[in-house]
Amino acid sequence: MSDKKGLGKTSIVLMVLVVLAVATIRTGVAHAAGPTPVNLGTAGNFRILAKTGISTTGTTSIVGDIGLSPAAASYITGFGLIMDSSNTFSTSSLVTGKVYAADYASPTPTMMTTAISDMETAYTDAAGRTLPDFTELGAGNIDGLTLVPGLYKWGTGVTIPTGVTLTGGANDVWIFQIAQDLTVGNGAIVTLSGGAQATNIFWQVAGQVTLGTTSQFKGIILCKTLIEMNTGAMLDGRALAQTAVTLDSNNVVPEFPSILILPLFMIATLLAVIIYKKRSLGYTKRLRVLS
Repeated sequence: MSDKKGLGKTSIVLMVLVVLAVATIRTGVAHAAGPTPVNLGTAGNFRILAKTGISTTGTTSIVGDIGLSPAAASYITGFGLIMDSSNTFSTSSLVTGKVYAADYASPTPTMMTTAISDMETAYTDAAGRTLPDFTELGAGNIDGLTLVPGLYKWGTGVTIPTGVTLTGGANDVWIFQIAQDLTVGNGAIVTLSGGAQATNIFWQVAGQVTLGTTSQFKGIILCKTLIEMNTGAMLDGRALAQTAVTLDSNNVVPEFPSILILPLFMIATLLAVIIYKKRSLGYTKRLRVLS
């Protein structure tokens, strides 16, 4: 009987933790700082979206859909595409998701035209935000800085030689308006702290984006030209380019809500305890029967 009571208490604790986890997430909504997020529209359905080409060499891994328009599927290279029987999308061993192109069967062309239009609208929105909180910070070199939520504006390019930290809550927003190139150094790391999420970080870049070898970048890239990911670079976010995206043995993964890490860990731990107690209870019953 005492074993059952213990198991019941554990279940109650688990329920309390779930309630606290939900409360933690909801509480963050009321305290969001920074500008309003950029609406990606249907462009937000893609991990990588481009107009003229998407290419890869080496063993790249992309979690999510990728799409190209108005260029045809022949400009998606290095992926070993396999056409689906519907002819509306293809698949690749390098993509955990679907691959779409403008020359696939209906309704894909219309879907891609809309996604590209939404991408351009999102870029215009991000570029058009006014009254920046910070202007020409670091004269374009933000290496080693800790950046709070807000609207940042540069009339130059921006470089991150070794790393930068973005600190804020789970619903806080960062928008970076960059008039020239964004260059991330080899091995550089964009670190998020305080619950900041990559899904709320927008890098609007009028020039080219270059992610150095083995760099770890976070956020949604809205680029007017080329996004180049060098060997081993990782992107936690999205690459949305109005020309091409080039990859080389890269990982492109979804933005994970960091605010959920602790609650999910607590819940997983409690579930493990419940499973252990159930197995122990069953083992104890078997011993009683044998005795």
